Formats: sequence, C-alpha cells, structure tokens
Amino acid sequence: MSEPIALRMPPDIQSVQIGEHQLVFIDDFLEDPQALVDIACVSAFEPYPGLAERKGYPGIRAEAPKDYEQVLTALMDPLIRLNFGVPEHLPLRKSISAFSLTTLAPNDLGPLQRTPHFDASTPHHMAVLLYLCNEEQGGTAFYRHRATGIQQVTEHNRERFLDVYNQELQQQPPPARYFEQGDQFFEFLGRMPARFNRLVIYRGSLLHTACVNPVHGISADARHGRLTLNTFYDF
Repeated sequence: MSEPIALRMPPDIQSVQIGEHQLVFIDDFLEDPQALVDIACVSAFEPYPGLAERKGYPGIRAEAPKDYEQVLTALMDPLIRLNFGVPEHLPLRKSISAFSLTTLAPNDLGPLQRTPHFDASTPHHMAVLLYLCNEEQGGTAFYRHRATGIQQVTEHNRERFLDVYNQELQQQPPPARYFEQGDQFFEFLGRMPARFNRLVIYRGSLLHTACVNPVHGISADARHGRLTLNTFYDF
C-alpha cells in the first residue's frame, strides 16, 4: 500500500509580481514528489480534448490521485482566498486535476497553440500547477497583449481582446513554434521557471503560455518529459 501524499510543513509560501499581477509559489511542496512521478508512470494518459483539432493543451493527461486533490484543496481554499482576495462567502469549486505531458512537436501545433492564451475570464478562476520536471523542460510565461494593453482577460474586456486577437491571427498566422519570448503582438512580462516540486498559483484569466523546450520538453515519458500536475479552482 502506497504512503499518503503529504505536504512539507510548514509550506514556504512566496510571491512574485509579474506585470500588474501576483503569482504565489511554494518550493519543495511535497515530502515525496517522486511518488507522484511513479504514479504518473503507470497512469493511463489520454489526449487532451481538442488535441486532434490542434486546439487546447498540446499533449496528454491522466487523472490525478484523489489523495493529492484532497491534501491540495485543504491548503488552497484558505491560501487562495487570503492571497487573491476571494470573498469568504463564495464556495470553492474544483474542476480538473490531472497529470499533463506536452507531446506535440512545434510543426504540429495549431495557430491557437502558438500564442498565449487564458483559461477563463471569470474573476476567481485559479490555476494551480505543480512542476514534476526541471527547468530544462520549461516553465510558464506571462504576457500583455500590445494592441489592447490587456494582461488579464475579464468578462468586460473579453470580446474586445478576442476581436483584435482573431484579426491578428488572420492577418499574420504565428510561426510553427512554442511561444515564449514575445513578439509584435504580445509583450513578454516574466517567467516562472520550472523547478521540480515547485507549486505555482495564478489567475487563469492572465495571458500565459507553457514554455516548452523542444529538445527536453516534448515526450510522453513521465520520467523525462515536461510532467506537471494541473488543478483548477473557481469560486
């Protein structure tokens, strides 16, 4: 019988400012992160929805262990409320919690996978990302859309951003590569480097992208690829 998932206590909660927004991160998050890698190695990965249409996450996923979800949520509920100003009366709702591996080669990416994206435009949609890989596999970067000045997509500016963004896609399709440094349409604001056993929390409404190293970050092998454990919450 496997040991239960345990947090390293007390958690070393840190924050960093990227653009106008805060990210919270915790290094050395779990007592035994290798146990999650071992679980991922024997998990049944499936293509992300939309992968065949070259939309959404460019890789495969597998369900996260239930005990990880429980331990994580017990900490995230108060931590997110405190650090991101979520009102106490709003109930927490968890959606997906899954291992993820990037597997698409740059030439196979669709246009939407070659630019920054946002997960949701609701005010308290939160992404919680545990890196189970090293910096050479790539971290997560954040951007501002130059034409609109938008870093965070909200219910109020979503249509304006999408209108301009779609026009730009049609006028100049992005090259076949994983986005990272910024271009004439998106200003690079900063990067959270991957680090094994680092947990990162950020608003899913921020324009961001996975930084993927084509040499080290594209693999369906959980021991060698860009393995992360992604969990999403909304309030």
